[in-house]
Amino acid sequence: MNSWLYTEKVKEHFMNPKNIMFNEKDFEYDAMGKTGNIKCGDEMIFYLKIDPDTLTITDCRWKTFGCASAIASTSVLSEMIKGMTLDAASNISNVDIIDELGGLPDNKVHCSVLGDKALQEAINNYYRGHGMFEKVRDTKSRIVCECLNVSEEEIEHAALEGARNYYQLQEMTKVGTSCGKCSEDAKERLAFYQDKHFGIKMGRPDERPPLAK
Repeated sequence: MNSWLYTEKVKEHFMNPKNIMFNEKDFEYDAMGKTGNIKCGDEMIFYLKIDPDTLTITDCRWKTFGCASAIASTSVLSEMIKGMTLDAASNISNVDIIDELGGLPDNKVHCSVLGDKALQEAINNYYRGHGMFEKVRDTKSRIVCECLNVSEEEIEHAALEGARNYYQLQEMTKVGTSCGKCSEDAKERLAFYQDKHFGIKMGRPDERPPLAK
């Protein structure tokens, strides 16, 4: 029998997830945000109850369709944000979620990223609905490769799925394989996401061999 590859806290939040939304009619929420990753099949939805005077998250519910890491990441995040102001919750990163879980395998980091993005969408939803547009954080993905319509989000997903140098990035997204004008931008984006999600700082991503899996 294979041993459990995750931490005990991941196991706890997967086996006994907190704050699941069973019926929307039973929970009055003030904001909702949804995000998903077609490549891995996960989808996350956050529902927030917010105190309008203090802009504090008083309660929350969620739905997640995905693997154990996706469920655990959303469950622990739902516990973390209770009692936080919207501004403070906006500053939670996927690294914070992973730390709270005691770690995730590299190939499951994307699950914590989805939770982070679903929460930000819910927060943006509240701000827009209450006319606080100056507080909305732009989540629109910029196009890096105009020829092949490759976005920053696709480069981020590639980094999360194992792209560790520019050649692997090209294999996964085809970025820069037409006119090549976007190559420097694409390399910088790859380096940015490697640092953001994995803490990798090892020079330019096209100047080093792939990391061992």
